[in-house]
Amino acid sequence: MSIRDLGICLIGCGRAGMIHARNFVNKVPGARMAAVVDVVEDTAKAAAAELGIDKWFTDYRQILDDRDIDAVVVVSPTNLHRGIVVDCANAKKHIFCEKPMAMNTRECDEMIEACKNNGVKLQIGFMRRFDASFREARRLLEEGVIGDLVQIHSCTRGPSKPRPWMYDLKKSNGILAEVNSHDIDSIRWFAGSEIKELYAVAGNFRNPEAKAEYPDYYDSVLMNGIFENGVQFTVDGAAYVQYGYDSRMEIVGTKGVLHVGRSDASFVKCTTVEHGTSTPFISSWTTLFADAYLAEDIAFAEAIINDDEPAVTGWDGRQAVSIVEAGNRSILTKSIVKL
Repeated sequence: MSIRDLGICLIGCGRAGMIHARNFVNKVPGARMAAVVDVVEDTAKAAAAELGIDKWFTDYRQILDDRDIDAVVVVSPTNLHRGIVVDCANAKKHIFCEKPMAMNTRECDEMIEACKNNGVKLQIGFMRRFDASFREARRLLEEGVIGDLVQIHSCTRGPSKPRPWMYDLKKSNGILAEVNSHDIDSIRWFAGSEIKELYAVAGNFRNPEAKAEYPDYYDSVLMNGIFENGVQFTVDGAAYVQYGYDSRMEIVGTKGVLHVGRSDASFVKCTTVEHGTSTPFISSWTTLFADAYLAEDIAFAEAIINDDEPAVTGWDGRQAVSIVEAGNRSILTKSIVKL
């Protein structure tokens, strides 16, 4: 396979999927868009037309024998990830799988095993590891600028109202999975360790219509605990905050502190007699992490072309799912969970 021959197929043509697809059209060296798949025919057709490609399908199984497709980008609902990834791995397709990796650790293990047995790459979509600000903060931490690491506080709050299927924790695994998977991966990345124990509390404050049918649904969660190396952490998550997309991290050391993330939509402040000083708030993760999405797509292509291990592995995806499971268990049992 030459450096120009890496054919990519997108499976799931929603908002996040199309971010990846637009990158692979002409921004990722050595890769190109070859096909798209979406269960909604009109969505698949529209995506193919926008991307300027001829191949579109409504069933991912239709691409398994296509030799023009070397890799897939899986952005389907989480409960479908396991089946798609295992089938594509068995078809010798390299795989980029968006977070959350799967519904439980058993599914994650099956996905990792299938990719290992078939000699294909598996990268998980934790794009914060590719964000320039997060990478610079980690570099400063590793250089000892703030001394020894003591605490990590990570926050993600989304503005949008959850879709009805998200109320069912059996389908979504809750806000910890849908919103805070990135926080969970980031704190593991910064701590350089695995979580030893955690405690989580949650509640439904903004979606009262879900309480009757889905009493376990929560739109706000706080999780704290300790890593095996002694580093302490908190994760703060929420859905439907409405005021904007809020993603920040604070890293506390023995000699200083690092703050990562921004909430300002632009670096402009407007001051008037009538309204005082105002700055627009970030409205979407698509704006905040656009460069990080491109960087992770480039890294995925390079891992395949150069036969390197992906920067974010199946194990990283599995551990995030494991922590989500433990957090949800802590919420339900109102107890500390040891991992």
